[in-house]
Amino acid sequence: MKVYIKNKFWSLGGASEVLNEKQQPVFKVKGKIFSITRKKTVCDLQGNKLFKVRNKWFNFFVHKAYIYDKDKNRICTVKDKWANFNNEYFIEGYKDEIKLQGKFFSAKSHIIRNGTTIGTITRKLMSIKDSFELEASEKDIPFCIALVIALDNIVDKKY
Repeated sequence: MKVYIKNKFWSLGGASEVLNEKQQPVFKVKGKIFSITRKKTVCDLQGNKLFKVRNKWFNFFVHKAYIYDKDKNRICTVKDKWANFNNEYFIEGYKDEIKLQGKFFSAKSHIIRNGTTIGTITRKLMSIKDSFELEASEKDIPFCIALVIALDNIVDKKY
């Protein structure tokens, strides 16, 4: 399944559109208006919460974002390194080993779970607003969307 995650050009809370190849909405990403930690919720089209993403409140040297499941349990931490010159990001605490292969700012990076690629993120650079193409299996797509939102939150907080 291929989806396109596009940050809305004008949104007080940082909402995003998640569209399929026919440019039809398939998921919603809602942002909270006054949120220091950039809270965002990934929902299905019926409004059911699937994941919540938020940044760590204070980030001195290592920037972090947390992904929570629908029951508000933290399922993983996404973080960078202290001197992140190579734009490398790490996923910790997930039930499986998750890695991001490639750099998030590069043209293409891969989401690896237990040695197997489960998703491919392609950053669309010809857009005024942040835009990503994500290809993953239908069962992995909601988590992969939350991961892209977490990575984008970290990058937005740093700059």
